[in-house]
Amino acid sequence: MSFFPCPDPKPGDATAVDSIETLIIPRTSDIGGLEVRRALPSAKRRLVGPFIFFDRMGPAILRPTDALDVRPHPHIGLSTVTYLFDGNIRHRDSLGTEMVIRPGDVNLMTAGRGIVHSERSPEELRTEPLPISGLQTWLALPDHLEEIDPAFANTGVSELPVLHENGMEARVVMGNFHGASSAVKQHAETLYVDIRLEPGSHIQIPANAAEERAIYTLDGSVKVAGETFPADRLLVFRAGDEIVVHALEGAHFMLFGGAALLSKRYIWWNFVSSSKERIEQAKEEWRSGRFDIVPGDEEEFIPLPEN
Repeated sequence: MSFFPCPDPKPGDATAVDSIETLIIPRTSDIGGLEVRRALPSAKRRLVGPFIFFDRMGPAILRPTDALDVRPHPHIGLSTVTYLFDGNIRHRDSLGTEMVIRPGDVNLMTAGRGIVHSERSPEELRTEPLPISGLQTWLALPDHLEEIDPAFANTGVSELPVLHENGMEARVVMGNFHGASSAVKQHAETLYVDIRLEPGSHIQIPANAAEERAIYTLDGSVKVAGETFPADRLLVFRAGDEIVVHALEGAHFMLFGGAALLSKRYIWWNFVSSSKERIEQAKEEWRSGRFDIVPGDEEEFIPLPEN
């Protein structure tokens, strides 16, 4: 989902080990039976590489009456990355794209100068309980690409490289890791890897894997530099350190990050920009109906928040 009315997370524990620059405990909201945890942006950390927004949705089972219905809404200045572990979401956008997102696929929607989209549980599946589990992240676009033409791309799970080594499985969603490269397009240097560790195994995250690096723990607990962290923690690592992540009883986490942006980013609602004036312009354009409509989903929309 590209937008949930979930409040920003609170800062995490203050006693993080030296290799962990920031520890964030995400804020949790229940939205129609779907639990959503927001890790970025936070009071202590606005971005990790180009990642300016990080939501963990589910896992949950939605009743047919509580099916996912995120009405059409706009974006500028970013790319959304939808990555599911379970369930299906029908994506429609103002480019005319209509696609059901399935587990393991990567949906990259680049807003650039402006796009509108909706995300809903497929109508044909609403006769029975609907599982949903996954991640929604936003990548801020570099300065010279903030106003590019909008675009949409889907990369199937079978196209993503998977590494297997000594109890570790790593699917490279975006970027390069341990010699494997994803075909998903990058507008800025980006690292995004889905990692599973068997009990007693570990993985090394080299210092040069990315300029800025973090993990979000999904299941199980991990041990880093002698400290143990449970599920639903975001750990931002200190630059220049080689990190070793251990799993005592098995773990699942996302490694993410990339090159730091060259200028500050502002975020308001679904808009990201290096310019406050550009965000004000986008607000007025949505308020006055100057964004494009979503074919096949023209009847509803999310109004501009007034607060």
